[in-house]
Amino acid sequence: IGYPLMLKAAAGGGGRGIRVVTSDAELTAVFERTRDEAVRAFGSGVVFLERLVTGARHIEVQLICDGSTAWAVGVRDCSVQRRNQKVIEESASPVLDAEQVAELKASAERLAVAVGYAGAGTVEFLYHPGERFFAFLEVNTRLQVEHPITEVVTDTDLVKLQIHVANGGRLDDL
Repeated sequence: IGYPLMLKAAAGGGGRGIRVVTSDAELTAVFERTRDEAVRAFGSGVVFLERLVTGARHIEVQLICDGSTAWAVGVRDCSVQRRNQKVIEESASPVLDAEQVAELKASAERLAVAVGYAGAGTVEFLYHPGERFFAFLEVNTRLQVEHPITEVVTDTDLVKLQIHVANGGRLDDL
């Protein structure tokens, strides 16, 4: 994928276990620091790498899924961050048009259905406005602290839906 790239702790979160690598010369040392931090913070030294996308927006798609049906409920833009921690959540994203929102929602739904996911979750992407492309980041398999903005904007009770699914309920029954 070339340089620059990101090394990230697979079990990471909260902005920890993330480092930029700009060359072959620094790869080994950065890998070791990232792995060691991941072990201390998360109990796992598994690290992966991905392309570093600069100048991008951090976009999230909120999902509810029952194992065979997925609803992409809303899209949030959480690009205002400090030290890889979200500071402001916007819904809807001020930089996406309706076609891009539909594309992201459909992509997130396909992912969830493909793996048979059941529950609430968030699929995260980086969006580069200049190049107009999306890069997959991760899936958070839970409700996140920012889920209430989606509930308010979409008038959807995600907690109620999550309990419905957890009790074996189907989304098609609603």
